[in-house]
Amino acid sequence: MVKFLMEHMEKTGCKVGDNFIKAVNCNRKMGGGYVRGEGIVVCSDQVKIQDDVNQVVIHELIHAYDECRASNLDWTNCAHHACSEIRAGHLSGDCHYKREFLRGFMKIRGHEQDCVRRRVMKSVIANPFCSETAAKDAMEAVWDVCYNDTKPFDRAP
Repeated sequence: MVKFLMEHMEKTGCKVGDNFIKAVNCNRKMGGGYVRGEGIVVCSDQVKIQDDVNQVVIHELIHAYDECRASNLDWTNCAHHACSEIRAGHLSGDCHYKREFLRGFMKIRGHEQDCVRRRVMKSVIANPFCSETAAKDAMEAVWDVCYNDTKPFDRAP
């Protein structure tokens, strides 16, 4: 998936250089992040298992792809941020039932959308431009369009 996403970023016109993905010490509880204009950081002091590293990279590559294809993406806009988080949570496999089970969340039906919603809220609330109310309103406003937007995939993996 990493190779697929990087190839599609290149096809969309975004350069992905050798240092686009970096391992760094983050000194805070997070797996990694996408930094506009710089690339992806993986928090090597927090993420120790290769499968988890892959998951962080895939999630952040979806953010990078979103920024690549939408020249007007504004991370200070709660709806833009929520949309990219919805897509990243849904398309990256973050909310696969095995991951949810290991996190202590388990439902037979509807777990994936509940997980995506929970993780979107956690991320967007951390945005200093988005209050909890603004984050929830933004997520609900863009949910259908963004959840069903599977680009660059033909369907959700």
